[in-house]
Order: sequence, then C-alpha cells, then structure tokens
Amino acid sequence: MPAADPSTLPVAVIGAGPVGLAAAAHLLARGLEPIVFEAGPEPASAVNAWGHIRLFSPWRYDIDPAARALLESTGWTEPDLDRLPTGAELVADYLAPLAATPELSGRIRTSTRVVAVSREGMDRTRSHERETTPFLVRVADAQGAVTDHRVRAVIDASGTWHTPNPLGQAGLPATGEAAARAAGLVTSPLPDVTGRDRAEFAGRRVLVVGAGHSAANTLLALAELRAEEADTRISWAIRSALPDAVYGGEDQDGLPARGALGARLRALVESGAVELHTEFTITGLESGDGVTVHADTPAGPVALEVDRVVPTTGFRPDLGMLREVRLALDPVVEAPRELGPLIDPEFHSCGTVPPHGARLLAHPDPDFYIVGMKSYGRAPTFLMATGYEQVRSIAAALAGDREAAERVELVLPETGVCSAGLGSVDGDEGGCDTPDCADSGDSGTDADAACCPPVSACCPPAAPVSLGIPTGTAHGRSGQRSHA
Repeated sequence: MPAADPSTLPVAVIGAGPVGLAAAAHLLARGLEPIVFEAGPEPASAVNAWGHIRLFSPWRYDIDPAARALLESTGWTEPDLDRLPTGAELVADYLAPLAATPELSGRIRTSTRVVAVSREGMDRTRSHERETTPFLVRVADAQGAVTDHRVRAVIDASGTWHTPNPLGQAGLPATGEAAARAAGLVTSPLPDVTGRDRAEFAGRRVLVVGAGHSAANTLLALAELRAEEADTRISWAIRSALPDAVYGGEDQDGLPARGALGARLRALVESGAVELHTEFTITGLESGDGVTVHADTPAGPVALEVDRVVPTTGFRPDLGMLREVRLALDPVVEAPRELGPLIDPEFHSCGTVPPHGARLLAHPDPDFYIVGMKSYGRAPTFLMATGYEQVRSIAAALAGDREAAERVELVLPETGVCSAGLGSVDGDEGGCDTPDCADSGDSGTDADAACCPPVSACCPPAAPVSLGIPTGTAHGRSGQRSHA
C-alpha cells in the first residue's frame, strides 16, 4: 500500500503549555490537523508547577486570539483583562478550558513524552528527498511503551522548565550536585515558600543561588516566612561582586513599586536578615542530613552548611531529543540562528527584541520549528505574547500563506520596563498592591512569570513585561559592571 501523502499527515506540537495550545488552535484555524504531545499528566503541567507565581502581564496579553475564538464558541467567560493572573489562574481560567474544547480535547496526548524527532527512514546525514519525507516523532507513555508517529511538520513548544542551569561554574554541574538534587536537598527553581512547600523551609537554613528576580522574590518570601518562623536562616550567593543589578533603581526607578521592592531587598541584606555572599563560585555539594556547599571566593575556599539550596540560576533548552534533526542554532544562546543575535542577553533586553515568525525560526530541516521559551535558548527575555505571534506565523507558513507568515500582527506597547521589575509594594498608605515583578529568565516557563502578592481590585492595568534582564537598560548585561 503506498505511503500517505505527507501533506495529509498531522502537525506534531510538542508541549501543551500556553504556546503549544495556541499553536494547535492556529493550525486548526488554518485547516491543518494538530496532534499535541504533553509529557505531564495534564495539559499545562509545567505551569501548574509554578501555580503560585503571578504573571507580570495582565490577562489581555495572555490570551491568544485563535485560542480565544475556540473558547468563545463554548460560552467561556473572559477574565478581567486588566488583572494579572497567577499560574494556577492561567490554567484554571484559560488553559484547562482551552484544552477541554471539543476541537482540542481529542488531539492532546498527555503523559506522552517525546524522546526523539527524525525523518522517517533517514538520520540527519541523509539528504536524498529529505524535504518531502515525513518526520518521525517517537514518544513514550507513562509505562515506557514507545510509539512512532508520522507527521508532516513539528512545532517544538516543550519549554525549558525541566532543564535548569547547573549550580557549578562554567555552565557545568558542581561535584556532587546531581546527588544533592536527587536527595531533594536542591529544590525546584520556584518553590512555594510560604504555601505548598512551607515545610521544606520553615526553621531551616536556606541558601538561594542566583542574581535574577526569581532569586529576589524567593528571598523576600523567605523573609516573610522568617517573620513567622524565627529559626529560619537565609543566605544568598551571587557570582558577581555587587547585587546592584537585582536591587534595581530603588528611589531612582521610574516605577516606584519596583524601586521600593529593590529597597526592601537591600534593607534585608543590610539588616542581616539575609546573609549575602558575593563572588561566590560553587565547586561542590556534599550531601548528608543537609548539604555542605563548597565554593571559591576572593578570600579563599569556603564551606556553607545549609539544609536546602534554591537554584535560581536560569534554564537552558533540552536539545537531546533533536539530535537527528538538522538544526541551525546560534552558538551563544542556542536559539534559532537568525533569532539568536536579536535576543543575546549580553546586548538586548526584551524591549529591543522585535516580534518575529516563521522566517527567523526556520531550520535547515524544512517545517521544523522551535517556539516559545525554548526558542530563546538560554536568553531570558521571552514574552508569552511573542510566542503567540510565533505560532500564528508558523501556522500560516505551513498552510502556504507566505504573506501572512511574513506579516507582523503583534504590536507590543512601549513599556520601558520589560527588562526589570521586582515584586510589589505593600499598599500601606491607602493605595493598593501594584504588581511589578518580572522574572530575569529564571522561571524557564512558557509564560512571563514572577512572584507577586495578590492583586487588589484597585490596581491599574499593567503593561506586559518579560523574563528580562534586571537592569532596565536597553543593552543587556554588557552595560552592567560585574566588579566594584
């Protein structure tokens, strides 16, 4: 029996997070058949893992247009577009209803992990008729059973949540780090310190590692916990000589809420509530009842005895399953080659990254795309709304509508703050809590998430910002001083 025409095969979408589900919605709107593979037990499993985190973007920037069309046909009630949802609210009020729509529910395979992508009958070295040969997507279910799927195209929206950066120097794990992680002594990157994970931290010695806003918000949450559990001890380790980039502009900040929170963090350090270790390079972790963290410092080797380590050191893409795909990756950030120079955090914040689509995301294997947070590789400047524009363009390209694929339909507002922002201030003086916290790329999610307290109804609308560099500068890390 002759093989099926590749054009009649489905398009594989890897990941059922915000961008993956949006991709499926756009494919359906173009008359294309999606099949969505989600490694977790339910759609948006990674988002559920950081459900206590509040996004910095209000609802109006968190809902994809094609997804909205599917939801509206079910009688879905739109959230207040000016509110900032938590991850849990994003799932409950948007992603779960979207995944349950009649159009998508039967096309999502949960507990199905993609283990490899290739071309049917050929590895990456074979070229003859490669462009017309279907992709082969190999998946494993929860019991380990393996199945191969023939598809016409692949959209990888699997994110970076499950591949955090190591704690050691030079991008490498420290000696003993794997064992410490396996023992639970190194926690998840965004623990719910005052909620679900409280017992892990209350009354214990905690070391937070990292100089981004995930670190800052974790430290502030730990300080809140310490106010109730006085035996809690908080240490903070950074590789740079100064924490100024995390403090932000303080009273010089254009956004008072962000500046006030930077001042709060500085006050915690100066009061001794948070013990700061600068120029701290971790060389080893020794597990026992707790964990001994060995590090090199300008004063010589040190060893910290702690009970838990929180790794807020960023994320990187998992490229192992793509070994047989012909990829063109930027050598610095591991993003698609054409996109990489536009998002390199040494030179760019999210405010300098233009919306982009299929052309910039293309690889040498036609009809293969990496989208969402994973498309930014190791760069921390991804916006969820940018991911929606990516998949809109790609769906158009796969449908043969090159004009729509090249057209930019996303216009981001001028915020001037998408590369900085911390938490929210307390509304002590008759005002309300004003969420203003962007994550510096540490969440690794498909959403621009950050730790903020609940938003009261009096708060004004917020403009979207990203998982950005915490300096507020337009030129990324190259504008920062690493030493005094």
